[in-house]
Amino acid sequence: MIFEFHRLTPPLDQWIESIFYYKDFQPDHSIERVVPTGHVFIIFELDGIKRNTFDNESLVVKDTFEKVWISGVHKNYLSISAHQDSEMLVIQFKPQGSLPFLHTPVHTLNDKVVPAQDVLGDTILSLRDEVKNQDKYEHKFSVVERWLNRRYFEAYTPPESLLSIVYNLSTKPFNKHKSVVSEYPQTQKNLIDQFKKHCGYTPKVFHRICRFNEILRQIGDKEKINWSQIAYEYDYADQSHFIKEFKEFSGFSPEEFIKNGFHNDEPNFFPLDREG
Repeated sequence: MIFEFHRLTPPLDQWIESIFYYKDFQPDHSIERVVPTGHVFIIFELDGIKRNTFDNESLVVKDTFEKVWISGVHKNYLSISAHQDSEMLVIQFKPQGSLPFLHTPVHTLNDKVVPAQDVLGDTILSLRDEVKNQDKYEHKFSVVERWLNRRYFEAYTPPESLLSIVYNLSTKPFNKHKSVVSEYPQTQKNLIDQFKKHCGYTPKVFHRICRFNEILRQIGDKEKINWSQIAYEYDYADQSHFIKEFKEFSGFSPEEFIKNGFHNDEPNFFPLDREG
């Protein structure tokens, strides 16, 4: 399997988390659960295989996507297909980073997966074809980077005051939430409006998502986990509140999560029908 990351340079590195490419992926499952991360993605399918999203309860096919699609910020988990011999290129924006390139308020894509041409026009399909036709992954990255630099519109970048809030919510514990948002120099209504425009959801939902992902990182590969201690350390009112939120974001109770061995998997993708 080939798996490569592209080294980002200014101004892209301020707004884009990563650009990565993989080929000949051979998963041991056909459906996987994706949990919220607070990011927007542009996903290029380069193998001619259509992808599906599924109803989270019945796992019946919900929507089908091909060529290029955009996944907005999700508040709840998402069930998607995984395929043999996959080849894809993915742009992962930073939580505050997609508006300067998509030119669309981020909250309009909340909890949605949409064909990329619905947002970016048919030129994105031409870009996908150009990427697909490159023989080397380095050339694929170069094609995408040129397109991103052309799309970059500085007038759509968030103000420094908002960037400071995003950073602090990403790095500070949840019990600091009120003090963090109180540092915003304008009204709280303005903060919420700007946050939704640039990051999708409200500051509080974003902070909850950050907290959940930090918990996933903390429990990764651990043989023994004290859930009561986790609930206390991460400022939940009580253990029942923690369990409720864990299930909201992942679809599993903490005990089910560990029983299925998901703490040993990638931190945001969990197989639902793994062989063996």
